Amino acid sequence: MSMTSNSLASAWTTSPVGRVAAPLREQVATALREAILDFRLEPGQRLVERELVEKLNVSRTTVREALRELTSEGLIKVVPQKGAVVAVPTLDEARDLYEIRAALESLLVRRFVEKATRSQVHALRVAAERFAEVASEESAEPRKVLKARHHFNDILLAGAGSGVLRQLVESVQAKVRVLRVKGMSADHTEAIQELRDIVTAVRERDADTAAEVSTKHTRRVAANVLQSLKEIQDR
Repeated sequence: MSMTSNSLASAWTTSPVGRVAAPLREQVATALREAILDFRLEPGQRLVERELVEKLNVSRTTVREALRELTSEGLIKVVPQKGAVVAVPTLDEARDLYEIRAALESLLVRRFVEKATRSQVHALRVAAERFAEVASEESAEPRKVLKARHHFNDILLAGAGSGVLRQLVESVQAKVRVLRVKGMSADHTEAIQELRDIVTAVRERDADTAAEVSTKHTRRVAANVLQSLKEIQDR
C-alpha cells in the first residue's frame, strides 16, 4: 500500500465546514470520515493539525476532538514522530477483523431471514442484480463496485432490524474498507454468484444456507485482501 504525499493540499479537496446545527467537532469528524471511506484520504496519509485547521476553518481544539473520535473508531492512528495518519491495519489486525466480520455478517443474514419483509427481500434481490450489473462492466471502477456491494449490506442491515448488530457491523466494515480496493479481484464472477446464492437462500427462508454462503464470501474476500496486504508489507 503506497504512501501518499504528506500534504493535505494535494491529497484532499474540501470546503470549510459550515456553521450549522451539528457541533463543529462532529462536522469535522464527518468530513474526515467520509474522505477516508471514499479514499480521498488514502491509508498512510498524514493528517497535520495546522493544515486541517486552515482547510476547514475551525479551531485546533475542534480538530483534535474530531481526530480523537476517529482514532477511537480505528480509522486514524497516532504514530510516534509522525502524528495522526489514516490507519492501515496490520496483517494480524486485518485477519482478526475479517474473522469478526464473517461472524457478524453470518448473524446478520440469519436475522434478515427471520425478520425481513417481502419488500425487503425483493430489495435485496434488486441490490444483488445491481451489483452484478456494475461488477460486470468492462473495466469496472473499484469504488463503484464497492458502493454497490455496500448497498447490498445496507438492505441486510435494514431488514435485520437490530441497532446493536448494525453498530457492530458498520464499525468493522469501516475498519476493513480502507483495504478492500487494494485486495479487490479484477474478476467479480464469484462475488456475483455468491450474492445471488444468498438471495436465493433468503427467499427460501433457509437461514443456514444463507449464513454459510455469506461466511464463504467474506472469507474468500479476506483471502484476497490478506494476500495483497502481505505482498505490500513484504516490499
